[in-house]
Amino acid sequence: MTRFIHDQFAKDYLEELLSQFGECEAPLEVRSEIRQVDVFFAPANQAQTSPEALGLLGKLATTPCLFEPFRNPVTINEIRTCLLKLLEVHTDFIRKGNRENTKLNEDNYPKLWILTPTASSAILEGFGAKSVPDYWGEGIYFLPSFLRTGLVVIHKLPKTLDTLWLRMLGRGRVQQQAIDELEALPETNQFRGNTLLLLSSLRSNLEVSIELEQQDRELIMRLSPLLLEKLEAATQSGIQQGIEQGIQQGIQQGIQQGIQQGIQQGIEQGIEQGIEQGVQQGIEQGIEQGVQQGIEQGIEQGVQQGIEQGIEQGVQRSEEHT
Repeated sequence: MTRFIHDQFAKDYLEELLSQFGECEAPLEVRSEIRQVDVFFAPANQAQTSPEALGLLGKLATTPCLFEPFRNPVTINEIRTCLLKLLEVHTDFIRKGNRENTKLNEDNYPKLWILTPTASSAILEGFGAKSVPDYWGEGIYFLPSFLRTGLVVIHKLPKTLDTLWLRMLGRGRVQQQAIDELEALPETNQFRGNTLLLLSSLRSNLEVSIELEQQDRELIMRLSPLLLEKLEAATQSGIQQGIEQGIQQGIQQGIQQGIQQGIQQGIEQGIEQGIEQGVQQGIEQGIEQGVQQGIEQGIEQGVQQGIEQGIEQGVQRSEEHT
């Protein structure tokens, strides 16, 4: 059944969009028979991005809430199951309040948002769901207030940028138009890139399914150009990154080789200069030592010759007196 593929996409999609504004758990296990809430969201005290960037979806997520998206029109029993999950979450909140000795008011309890492509008049009337178009616009219906539950009938939402992120979870033409609008958004949009990646992943998962509905086949065909676009963009990005990395590595290797060559040339030049300076210093020291030795030898020889000449002259004078 491709419904499970679409359910997983819806969970991943909501978690991706909402995680910038608070803590998002998909799924959240609750007590009793280990039921799982598809997506549980708690807004952050100081989110880096305003939830208004998600339009109507951001407006739904201004308080702690449960999201239960349905690929096919929601049934009576599915709504009852969602309400049971909500009441079990409320029970957990009551237990936590008692442990922490905290008093809860109605605004502290999470809301439940059921996202369905369509909903029959019988279901809306049976659950007492009412719309408040002046504040919420078309397509949003609320159960009696103490149930803290709203039904988002996606195919009744107005086709505006404000509802784009919810209409992405619709079916058939509604979803395809939302994809067209997403593709037309500027590449600088903070949600566009990751949403396209999720849609590409959805297409891949649908392709391997053996049970495809006609709408799923049409969705695969619609998503094929997006996948090719992402592949081409990834290829170009890879080429660009390869060029940049090659340049960086080339510069680094050039620096290393330059350092090694500089060291080698410095050693060789140092040896040559050292030899030259050594010869020069040797000559200077040789001259200095030669002069010193010459003086010493000259004095020694002069003294010796003076003594010899003095003796000789003394002998001669002695003979003359005789």
